[in-house]
Amino acid sequence: QVQLVESGGGLVQAGGSLRLSCATTRRVDDFSAMAWYRQAPEKQRELVASITNAGVINYSDSAKGRFTISRDNSKNTLYLQMDSLKPEDTAVYYCNARLVVNVQGSTVAVWGQGTLVTISS
Repeated sequence: QVQLVESGGGLVQAGGSLRLSCATTRRVDDFSAMAWYRQAPEKQRELVASITNAGVINYSDSAKGRFTISRDNSKNTLYLQMDSLKPEDTAVYYCNARLVVNVQGSTVAVWGQGTLVTISS
């Protein structure tokens, strides 16, 4: 059973920082890619940042320059450092991973339960 467990959410003032963590029960090398998504109230879930097994990183336009995605293979953990936070960053943040399930490279998506980030103005 593959599990992703997020932590690090909370309430901070605008301009502050938070670091989210996503601990996995598998080696991060077992995933072809990992990512952070977020979902604000009454909005669709959106991609915030992603990192592939090869280390290729992508950010949404809203995250560029403020957020940093990283992973620690030794701790099987994905991180999202969020700086210069804005009220519009308020959302539930979800960890996502693409687990490779066969030698052909097919993958399945795995999701964490989410962690709430609230930014006050």
